[in-house]
Amino acid sequence: MFVAYANGANDNFKGVATLLGSGTSDYQKALWWATVTTFAGSMTALFLATKLVETFQGRGLIPESLTGSGPFAAAVILGTGLTLFLATKIGAPISTTHSLTGALIGSGLMAVGSDFGFVALWDKFLIPLLLSPLIAVGLAVIVYPLFRLSATFIGLTRETCICAGEELVPVAITPGGHFMTTGTKSVQVVVDQEANCAESYTEKIFGVNAQTALGSLHYLSAGALSFARGLNDTPKIVALSLTAGTLDLRWCVYLVALFMALGGLFHAQRVAETMSKRITEMDFGQGFAANLVASFLVIFASRWGLPVSTTHVSCGALFGIGAVNGKARWGVVRSIVLAWVLTLPVAALLSGGIFTVLQDLIGKG
Repeated sequence: MFVAYANGANDNFKGVATLLGSGTSDYQKALWWATVTTFAGSMTALFLATKLVETFQGRGLIPESLTGSGPFAAAVILGTGLTLFLATKIGAPISTTHSLTGALIGSGLMAVGSDFGFVALWDKFLIPLLLSPLIAVGLAVIVYPLFRLSATFIGLTRETCICAGEELVPVAITPGGHFMTTGTKSVQVVVDQEANCAESYTEKIFGVNAQTALGSLHYLSAGALSFARGLNDTPKIVALSLTAGTLDLRWCVYLVALFMALGGLFHAQRVAETMSKRITEMDFGQGFAANLVASFLVIFASRWGLPVSTTHVSCGALFGIGAVNGKARWGVVRSIVLAWVLTLPVAALLSGGIFTVLQDLIGKG
């Protein structure tokens, strides 16, 4: 449950980060949407993601006799949870999958040494973890331009607007670089900062305002990504509980889903700020494209038991959007990638150290 709580704190907001980053939603609305849809994904994991439970019980990496060992299970659980907790405290969006893999490596090496399953580690864990963010970047670079072309093809255009009461008023750029209202408005408003303006679709699709329709689709795509995250991460944490041998599968899923939700509700804000604001500026069309790419990859991986990271995939999609719109903050991107690189060895060291201490305590007992 500690791992589930830490996972929720670090991961729950990632699915809806584009809602906040694009100004489509405020923090509280986005957080509750993430909580509800992630919980639904966790419940669905009972039926669609059982292969991931088997993968993260360490099969192929260590002898089956060791997977039920109390010290091994406790070391993997604590190594994973502590790594997530430390990252959340500094606002670094790291991967639960990466943390758990590192913890399995650390405890496994200390337990069996050279008998550790390095071939299975590469095939089942590292290849999907390495390839998934690269695929996400590539798909985002392709999908968003296609989205823009489709919008142009059906005649959707955007106007730069400011808020006047509850109305969006179109504005134009003066030769001096200021924004001024256009049309027949009797009162002119001059805005000195571009950040105070927003772009809005003014046409209608099947009788519905295009801005409203696309905003709804953005919400649905964020919900799909959060659902996919719950579907993908829940089995990995459930595997830890089953390894410890305390509860059956159904109760493990219920409790993991509950504590993931609580972790997100109470401790998601720092990671939310990093994911929503610091990686890249975005509009809701770019956020929508990033969510489509990430949710597709995570749901596909969950169905086939591939241990990809929702963090790597969702961040990779945002990296791709930042590359396309030219607004990526590459210093922040480098910091996030460095955190990813450090996640596995930190989790391995923590888990391996805890396993050694527990073994010594048992030996002395």
